[in-house]
Amino acid sequence: MDHGDHVSLLRRGVVPGEWADLGSGEGAFTLALADLLGPHGRIHSVDRDGGALRRQRAAMERRFPQARVDYRRADFTRPLDLPPLDGVVMANSLHFVRDKRPVLDLVRGLLKPGGRLLLVEYDGDRGNPWVPYPLSYRTWERLAAESGFAATELLATVPSRFFGAIYSALSIRGAVAAGARSDDRGTHPSPSRG
Repeated sequence: MDHGDHVSLLRRGVVPGEWADLGSGEGAFTLALADLLGPHGRIHSVDRDGGALRRQRAAMERRFPQARVDYRRADFTRPLDLPPLDGVVMANSLHFVRDKRPVLDLVRGLLKPGGRLLLVEYDGDRGNPWVPYPLSYRTWERLAAESGFAATELLATVPSRFFGAIYSALSIRGAVAAGARSDDRGTHPSPSRG
């Protein structure tokens, strides 16, 4: 895949505003996000690997010097101190997490109501040593709904040598359910018994 593929996977889901790229690595999708947002957006690039973030910063300064990017060495599976976000990109990062629900609860809590989660993943449910816990688009549709996201849609696919395809999907943070706390940061009310 090249930069054009990365941009095409994100293009239909990106809106202006403040975004985070969680598990950004060396920044292939951070660069695509910067390309789509232009100088008016803001990106919080989060990864555990400080060396990858340094390489990403150098690439960003060469290719998109006007981009406003905050580089954070952190683990996206733990709470992050970020402002309320218009969108989150998780590109080839969620497949490293076995138990996805707690992470999705954290991500949901980072988003403004109506905020966007753009997921880029391999379209398969069987892993390997390099992609241990992938999730097909069908699995993502179910998991997204269970995790408080709505209006999930498949945006784009590109061929993959290893899993057949890589897809991008858009999911919207759903409204807080009746009876939920007004400061909902990823918690869910108990189901009603009726």
